[in-house]
Amino acid sequence: MGEVMEDNQNGPKPVGHALLSALDRLSASREAYVKRVEASALPGETFEQTEMRLRREQDQRDRARAAMPNGSIKPGSPSMIRKPPKGDEQPDFFVPGLYDMGSRDNRSVMDVAVFRLSKREKRAGEVIRYDLPDGYVEVKAGPDGMASVWDYDIVLMLVSHLTEAMNRYREGKGDKPGRVFKPHVSDILKFCRKGDGARQFEQVEAALDRLKGTTIKSVREVSRDSKRTTREVKSEGLISSYEIVSRTDTGKVARVEIEAPNWIYREITEGKQPDVLTVHPDYFLIEPGIGRFVYRLARRAAGKGKAKWAFRTIYHRSGSAGTFKEFCRILRKLIVADDLPEYTLREEAGQSGPQLLMRHRSEAPDALLHDMAVCNRR
Repeated sequence: MGEVMEDNQNGPKPVGHALLSALDRLSASREAYVKRVEASALPGETFEQTEMRLRREQDQRDRARAAMPNGSIKPGSPSMIRKPPKGDEQPDFFVPGLYDMGSRDNRSVMDVAVFRLSKREKRAGEVIRYDLPDGYVEVKAGPDGMASVWDYDIVLMLVSHLTEAMNRYREGKGDKPGRVFKPHVSDILKFCRKGDGARQFEQVEAALDRLKGTTIKSVREVSRDSKRTTREVKSEGLISSYEIVSRTDTGKVARVEIEAPNWIYREITEGKQPDVLTVHPDYFLIEPGIGRFVYRLARRAAGKGKAKWAFRTIYHRSGSAGTFKEFCRILRKLIVADDLPEYTLREEAGQSGPQLLMRHRSEAPDALLHDMAVCNRR
């Protein structure tokens, strides 16, 4: 009889089976890494040049952070990017490469905030309404509070998992994914680039409560022909359901199951080209909620080029509970820091007020100088 190893959840398995499974995960992780490098390539850049540039930039950031006490920033040049957690750069060999997947987001919700941007205000029971040309969208919070932009990291992980699984399915390398996603809590924390302290595990459950209780209601008027217009109303949660099983003696989480809502599952599995965009890994290190929203907006509107939006329009689309004056103050701090991943920010005068120019760094003529300046500040 062949040698076996014990698996706590599924009983004994042959060692060869475990090795093959680990190699499969390593191969999937490598494929995801290649896709991530290719997505970061600048015009005319080879794969090797992109890889070297990304490593050089990361080394510069790490050295600059290490040179400052406690990762602090020189006075007058506040960074909007937090320091990565310890071990962030070393994915576990035997953990499926969820962290190494190119993080993805659904384009259809990237230019409105389907979450709150504040850490302090829970906004339980509140409603945010966004008026659109063909209708409106309402974000409704449950009794546990409205899901935050940081809670939404779990949705990004779910979207990334489904997208990668569907890519493998279309290539004939795996089965079509179901709606239920079964990550380890440590995978969630690693994907979101957070530490693995005891409270982080508790916060995952609280985040799932808020995601389950936050619903998105979409009301649109659709013209079917020249004579008839119909009103379509759809309402779903940010997640459909979840289950957490943990040991009562130690409190250690044994299993997490998250069910994708229909609107996300259909978007990714039924469309020939799912409407999703890759999100830069450093997105998860952006500290201010407004900074995260601006990055998502730039990713959606500017892409590899540039886009210009009025401050007031961004304010309305963000669902911010603060005043417009306070929103502008934080937005200008983002412009001064200018260290969002992929995009450089600049304020310009407009006929109806200040405007934000969002430009991809590959298009900016001073991109290299910017990177050096950011490293010097950190």
